[in-house]
Amino acid sequence: MFLQGRRALVTGSTSGIGLAIARTLHGEGAEVVLNGFGDEGEIATLREELGGAAHFGADLTDVAAVEAMMADAGVIDILVNNAGVQHVSPVEDFPVDKWNLIIALNLTAAFHTTRLAVPGMKAKGWGRIINTASAHSKVASPFKSAYNASKHGIAGFTKTIALELAEHGVTANCISPGYVWTPLIEGQIPDTMKARGLSREEVINDVLLVKQATKKFVQPEEVGALAAFLCRDEAQNVNGANWSVDGGWTAE
Repeated sequence: MFLQGRRALVTGSTSGIGLAIARTLHGEGAEVVLNGFGDEGEIATLREELGGAAHFGADLTDVAAVEAMMADAGVIDILVNNAGVQHVSPVEDFPVDKWNLIIALNLTAAFHTTRLAVPGMKAKGWGRIINTASAHSKVASPFKSAYNASKHGIAGFTKTIALELAEHGVTANCISPGYVWTPLIEGQIPDTMKARGLSREEVINDVLLVKQATKKFVQPEEVGALAAFLCRDEAQNVNGANWSVDGGWTAE
């Protein structure tokens, strides 16, 4: 329970990777603050599971909503910027509104939560900022121009704040998973089928897992375990790193 007395805000934590991270941090004693959309009953159940966790359904593409959430959440010791969205389309057909949404949620929202969390971390002389990036923060795939841009951006943003905060007891790191079996991945399969003219099985085997040497989807709990490690005192000098959890994808 090495996170006893720490408050952790995890964005996009009502499902998928974010929920796995929230569960792991709670299991280590952290007071968890959830953010995300979903069924009210299911969220109520999650809150109870996580020790009466607070929940904010803030739309992270709305700056005022982010500011209100951060003010209401109080001082945050651990900030996990995890919320994200995806759209698959050739660049010439890529909907402008989808581009704007992806950049706003995947990248700009992390800037706003970070700028608002940092003063409290500096005041306490301790903090952890963990950004969920992607293997697409290191390499690119076709038909994902906005997602690739946002994840490359979050990796650069992480390095910058790591340098800025290094002497204040605050670290910033990325976790870059390969394909994790989450609702986000399930949701992009039909788009990829349409964009590439492939069957569901072909998308899974010949597109999603083709570069993961293990030929296995990453499990959300594996990402949660790494996030917890980055919060340990033993990780105080792990700063500005981009951790791959991708079955060997970016080893090539």
